Amino acid sequence: MTQDSMANGLQRGGFILFLALISIALIIVVWPFASSLLWAALAAIMFQPLNQRLLPIFKQSANRAALAALMIITFAVILPTLWIGTMIVEQAAELFLAFRDNEIDVSAWFTKIFDALPAGIQASLNNSGLGTISSLLDRVQDFARESTGVLAQQAVVIGGSALSFVIAFGVGLYVTFFLLRDGPHIGETVVAALPMERSIASKLTTKFLSIVRATIKGSVVVGLVQGALGAMTFWVVGMPSVLLLGLLMAVFSLLPALGPAIVWLPVAAYLLATGAIWQGVLVIISGVLVIGMADNVLRPILVGRDTGIPDWIVLITTLGGISLMGLSGIVVGPLVAGLFLAGWTLSKNTPVNPAPDAAVE
Repeated sequence: MTQDSMANGLQRGGFILFLALISIALIIVVWPFASSLLWAALAAIMFQPLNQRLLPIFKQSANRAALAALMIITFAVILPTLWIGTMIVEQAAELFLAFRDNEIDVSAWFTKIFDALPAGIQASLNNSGLGTISSLLDRVQDFARESTGVLAQQAVVIGGSALSFVIAFGVGLYVTFFLLRDGPHIGETVVAALPMERSIASKLTTKFLSIVRATIKGSVVVGLVQGALGAMTFWVVGMPSVLLLGLLMAVFSLLPALGPAIVWLPVAAYLLATGAIWQGVLVIISGVLVIGMADNVLRPILVGRDTGIPDWIVLITTLGGISLMGLSGIVVGPLVAGLFLAGWTLSKNTPVNPAPDAAVE
C-alpha cells in the first residue's frame, strides 16, 4: 500500500468518524423534541394527500396549501384531541379521589357479582382457590386505585410543565408545515442518500409508508371509533366516567381477540349483577354487534389485507413500544416490526451479484 493510499484511507476514516460523531450530537440535541418530530412526520405522511389536493385550489402555491392543510389538522384533529384528553384526565382524577376517600368500594361491586353467580360456578371458584375473595378483591381495588392515580398525576405533570408542552406543541406544528410543503422532495433526497441499491431503497420506502398508514388507520382510527362507540353506550346506560372507559376501550382494542371486550364485558356483568338488566343487555348487544363489528368492517376498508404483519407480532411490538416510548410506541413498535420483516424478505429475495473474476494475466 502506497503512502498516498494510506493517507486517503485515514482521511476517509476521519471523515466517517466525524459524520458519526456529529450525527450522534444532533440526535442528543433534538432528543427533547423527539416525540414532536415523530408525530409531525406521521401527520405529514397521513395528510400529504390532503396537501396535494389543496395545491390546485391555491394555484400550486406550496406555502398556502401547506398552511391550509396545517389549519385543517389543527382544528379537526389536534384541538378536539386535547379537549377530550383534558376531560379524561379530570375524570381519572375524580375517580382517584373517590378511591382514596373510599367513596367507591370495588370489593362491594365484585361481591355483588360473585353472589349473583350460579352456585355451581361459586363452588368451582372456591375449589380453585378463589374462595378467599377478600384478598383478591383488595388487590383489585389497589390496582384500580393505582391505575387511576397514574392518570390523575398526569394533570399535575401537564400543569407543571405547561411551558415545555407549549414549546413542543409549537415545534410539532412548525415542523409539520415544512414536511407537508417539502415532504416529497425530502423523501426523494433521503432515498437517494441511502447506502443501498436504489430499487431496494424504493421498496423499503414504499413499505415504510404503507406500514405507517396501516398502523395509524388500523390501530389508532379503529381504536378511537370503538372507544367512541363504547363511551356512547356507557353514557346511554348511565355509567360514570364514560370518557375514561372509552379511552380504556380504545387502548385495549390494540389487543387481538378480546380487545374492547376486556372493558365492556365486566361493565355488562356488573350491570346485570346489580339488577340493571336492560342496561347490561344493551351493553352486551352493543359490544357484540356494534363495537365488535366496527373492527371487522373498518379495518379492511381503511387498511386492506396486505400489511404483512401477523397479529401476534403487532401485539408484542405495540406493547413493547408503549413500555419504551409511551404513546409514540403505538406507531413505532409495529413500524419497526414491519421494516424488520420487509428488510429480511428483501434480503432473501434479492440475489447477491458475485464480484467479477479478476482478469488472468
